[in-house]
Amino acid sequence: MSGSDDTTINLWDVQTGGVVKTFCGHTSWVCSVSISAGNTTIASGSDDETIRLWDIKTGGCSRIIEQHGRVSSIVFSPVDPQHFISVSGKEVQQWDISGHQINSTYKGSCVVFSSDGSQFITCHRTNVVVRNTGSGVIVTEFQTADDDFRSCCCFSPDGKLVAVAVEYTIYIWDITSSDPHPIETFVEHTPMNSLVFSSPSSLISSSHEKTVKFWQIGTKQIDPAMAHPQSTSLALSQIKSLALQAKDSAIVSCDLGGVVRIWDVPTGLCKASFKTPAKDPSWSDVRLIDGRLILIWYADEKIHIWDVEKERSLQTVDGILEDIQDIRISGDGTKVFCLHDQCIRAWSVWTGEVVGKIGVEEPSSPVSLIVDGSRVWAYCLISGLQGWDFGAPGSSPIQLVSTPSLHISDTRAWDVGLSQILDTATGKVVFQLGGRFLKPVDVRLDGWYLLARYQSGEVLILDFNHVSLG
Repeated sequence: MSGSDDTTINLWDVQTGGVVKTFCGHTSWVCSVSISAGNTTIASGSDDETIRLWDIKTGGCSRIIEQHGRVSSIVFSPVDPQHFISVSGKEVQQWDISGHQINSTYKGSCVVFSSDGSQFITCHRTNVVVRNTGSGVIVTEFQTADDDFRSCCCFSPDGKLVAVAVEYTIYIWDITSSDPHPIETFVEHTPMNSLVFSSPSSLISSSHEKTVKFWQIGTKQIDPAMAHPQSTSLALSQIKSLALQAKDSAIVSCDLGGVVRIWDVPTGLCKASFKTPAKDPSWSDVRLIDGRLILIWYADEKIHIWDVEKERSLQTVDGILEDIQDIRISGDGTKVFCLHDQCIRAWSVWTGEVVGKIGVEEPSSPVSLIVDGSRVWAYCLISGLQGWDFGAPGSSPIQLVSTPSLHISDTRAWDVGLSQILDTATGKVVFQLGGRFLKPVDVRLDGWYLLARYQSGEVLILDFNHVSLG
């Protein structure tokens, strides 16, 4: 069911996508529609300052209720087909389908019922009020820190929690408490326009920047690194490198302070963190290898290879002086690749011995190496994507004819700020970053996953496993 600015209301068949019935009668755009329990009546609110009730079976308008202002919201009780609530101007009113007002008029800019219909929420400026539906008596009320008319609210499915989004902030209250207060607060980067519980402990929000986010309630954890007895100033700093461990559903990060963290992809929570000596690394990479967490970074003209959990150095590679463009741990975890001085060099993670070196044509800049097992690719200005298989230690690198199915065409060198994902077989663009994700500070494509890191501290993860190529 939908209302539109052409003054009509359409009822849709979700199986076919076709319009089942159109309801006409409003003289200005329809702002809100709701369907009654039992699917017998539609209520609509319009900019023409009327509420209209419609008989779904006949398509006719059964009642018109005049209002003093645009009707911005209307919602039927989820259990009582005779009862609905409207918001016009800054007034909230309860009605029966005969057009009689129930109880008093309240101040508010949004309203929502609990799932059992026994309570409803009204929001007005900083005041949030939960009322008993039958009597209108206040059950509980609380204040937000923000004052914005674009607020939205919802009950949890079990009716125990109330969530209110005001501009950039989501507040969550436990209304079963005798002294309601926010039990959790989430902060978005853009104004929110919709909010709904997906379970008793999780929320979904949408924003004006065309993003949808999932929030987990009651599972905030203290970062393990923050509780380290020798850690005094481990506040989150800018992330320097990321690696996606798809099989473990984990992301491993290293920040400018040398703190390595393991993040759970489904929840976004930090599962573990470790302090390392990698202070302000120029280049770094980190990877889980057979359960061992290995970090590499470049500093002091050396590449350092570090066993994170055992807190000890595995190897140090000297003589890497300049023109560093990228360092990576191979996908099979046996090698360290370094792109510098128009060469790709490889060392053994475990012995530090040189295991291969090849010259490349003038690489594009900036560039990220693509790794898959013992194979590595770099994008060159003249010949495009070139790759080599470094194989087992002691064997010479073999140039590859094949290329990854996808690769990054990174145009940030020309200050365009746009990274495209190309199908190497056809050369076609299958995806490009845009909008608020236009200018990442680092982009990496690991197999079928794209990781983009931003100055704001956000990380974008894109899954291309189900992209149809060709």
